[in-house]
Amino acid sequence: MTVLTRDAGADEPAILARGTEHLSALIAHDDWLPDYCAQPHPEYYQQYLLHCDPEERFSVVSFVWGPGQTTPVHDHTVWGLVGMLRGKEIGRRFAFEGDRLVEQDSDILEPGQIDAVSPSVGDIHSVANAYDDRVSISIHVYGGNIGKVRRHVFDIGTGQAKDFVSGYANDRLPNLWSQEHG
Repeated sequence: MTVLTRDAGADEPAILARGTEHLSALIAHDDWLPDYCAQPHPEYYQQYLLHCDPEERFSVVSFVWGPGQTTPVHDHTVWGLVGMLRGKEIGRRFAFEGDRLVEQDSDILEPGQIDAVSPSVGDIHSVANAYDDRVSISIHVYGGNIGKVRRHVFDIGTGQAKDFVSGYANDRLPNLWSQEHG
């Protein structure tokens, strides 16, 4: 696979287009994600690192959403692709109008569908599991080690930003090349 980074000479639209092709192939089958990277937490969503480029140019992550779970309004500060593997997500996009944070639109992501985020195409959103009775899982690819990237959560009323670094829920890393799953 061609490395999807700026230092590989590609611009962001090319990275997102090529990355969409790869992610589409990955989420076309729901038989490869190890069980321990698909475990929900009873209170909040989980972010499991599946792979990180050794130079931290990109990372692949599973997001596991328990029933009804949601994120705060947040940004990424890097490009990202979100591919729906299992279940369904509701995404709400926001943008600043002056110093006010305003909802722009919302959409539903179903298995096999992909969405993009970045500072150039729209980077502020919130995400929710569309189901209140089952788990949903999406696979994300980011232009950096997203668990170490300093990002922001936003107060929807005031637009004020607060820094955060998400980290990961893993207690181990999967070997995605293994013939054994789980």
